[in-house]
Amino acid sequence: MRALVFRGPWDLAVEERPDPVAGPGEVLVGVVSTGICGSDLHGYTGENGRRFPGQVMGHETVGRVVAVGPDVPASAELTEGALVTVHPVLACGTCDACRAGQDHRCPTKQIIGVAPAISAAFADLMVVPAANAVALPESMPEEYGALVEPLTVGYHAMARGRCGPDDNVLVVGGGPIGQACALAARRFGAGRVTVSEPHPGRRALLADIGLTAVDPAAAPLADTLAGAGVANPSLVVDAVGSSRSLGDALAVAAEGERVVLVGMHEPQVSLSAYAVSIAERSVVGSYCYTREDFTSTAAWVADGPAELARLVEGRVGLADAPSAFRALAEGRDGSSKVLVFPSGAGG
Repeated sequence: MRALVFRGPWDLAVEERPDPVAGPGEVLVGVVSTGICGSDLHGYTGENGRRFPGQVMGHETVGRVVAVGPDVPASAELTEGALVTVHPVLACGTCDACRAGQDHRCPTKQIIGVAPAISAAFADLMVVPAANAVALPESMPEEYGALVEPLTVGYHAMARGRCGPDDNVLVVGGGPIGQACALAARRFGAGRVTVSEPHPGRRALLADIGLTAVDPAAAPLADTLAGAGVANPSLVVDAVGSSRSLGDALAVAAEGERVVLVGMHEPQVSLSAYAVSIAERSVVGSYCYTREDFTSTAAWVADGPAELARLVEGRVGLADAPSAFRALAEGRDGSSKVLVFPSGAGG
């Protein structure tokens, strides 16, 4: 098979590797498309130190079952040819966290696309545990399956923030995770959802999917929100993860309310202690998602919400993926979500 191999910072190449074989309890998946995640980009540039030479990355994926390994329980959903997305959290299943349904907190978990020993989704083929292959209906556009994972990140963040119908929600950052958070806020019934995003192209995308987007560079963010009638948000989500974005979130959140940190741009951030303590704001971390979050989001995506069609802005084949990574990392390509199709752009 062909695989997109990370050779080191700023160095990706398509290589031939042996075809994987489904072992006991596993399925072999032929990859249809895989999204380029921000964490993949930061790994590609060497910024986050979470990708390693020789690794095949990719965790936002959709594909079709090519073969079912031995000892996989018979299932009408996991037969050859079935359309599936992949829940990328591999957990032990027996620890306290796993038994509580919090498999993403398992102390021995591995994440497909992050763990270097696992050949992941930027390839023609990948092997995954059958339990992590989530079936999707044939009625939906195939590529939507690659959106399930990032959309679930947003859903979990809103769950962590206890989002509800009475909330005035602000999302700081309108990239793919910010978009996912804003869409999830609507799923939770939030009456007002606003996204702060400096890039005009991303603001246009947000407007196209029915979200209110404001430019944080036009004026102080608090003034901009007041002008839009959404001052003092009760729930603010930092979908960037930098000292600046977290500072903005804390500066505008209503006193006594919640700030969720889901962005991972900087591994260390500084914040105003007084903005937390004196104003009694709660800062809540959000990482990954539960299996229930993932399956419920897959079901939502399977219904084919109209706004999903706008989220994908770029499609490339495997051979062009190295150039796509470089263009995104250098800021020459402002596309929100780019999908890599091993069989060629667009399938």
